[in-house]
Order: sequence, then structure tokens, then C-alpha cells
Amino acid sequence: MKFRVYFFRDSDGTKPLALFIKSLSLKLKAKVVTDLHLLEELGNEARAPLSKHLDDGIFELRTIEGGNIVRILYFFDNEKIIIATNGFVKKTQKTPQSEITLAKERRKTYFLTKESYRND
Repeated sequence: MKFRVYFFRDSDGTKPLALFIKSLSLKLKAKVVTDLHLLEELGNEARAPLSKHLDDGIFELRTIEGGNIVRILYFFDNEKIIIATNGFVKKTQKTPQSEITLAKERRKTYFLTKESYRND
């Protein structure tokens, strides 16, 4: 069975990751969407260079298009569900701790409110 990727939702219904992806160039946006579909196919079988475990159950989806590097952080819920929390254009060698912390905070919020995702 395939996995399903959901974007984290703020309490007002906004999906910060969707807004981030919309802000990317057309080519980069297309590559990110392709990689998200690939993640749905592979799920927890995804490995480098596509995906890498960062810290405490937080993973990053790694997209490279030309000279641009985009990272999307995500975690797994049971029932083959992946929650994509946040994304950024990578400018340094190491993933910023602030991005990992944000993903962990959003994971905590998700598990407190996850019933609202059932009708997504």
C-alpha cells in the first residue's frame, strides 16, 4: 500500500508548506512535487539521496534542481501517513536546528489535533 503525504495545518487551516512550495520557481516546484510523489511511493523505504533521518523521527526530503537545494521536513504517523511540516531552501551544509525544532513542534501539535486531518 502506498503512503499518503499530508501537509501540516496551522490552527487557522493554513498549510505553511504549501505556501512555501508556491513561492518556489516553476522548475523547482515541479521537482519538489515529483519528489513528494516519490516519497508517497517509497514511504519508509526512502533512502539517501532522496530522504535522510535527521533527529528523533524527523526526516528530510531532499530536492536538488540546478544549483538550488530544497529540504522538506516530515515525520511518520501510523497507517502509512506522512506529515510534511516545513520546508526551506538550503544555504548551509547542515540543516538549521531551528527548522528541526519547528518540525518537532508541529509534530506535537499534529498529534494533539490529528482527528481534524481525517477529512483532508
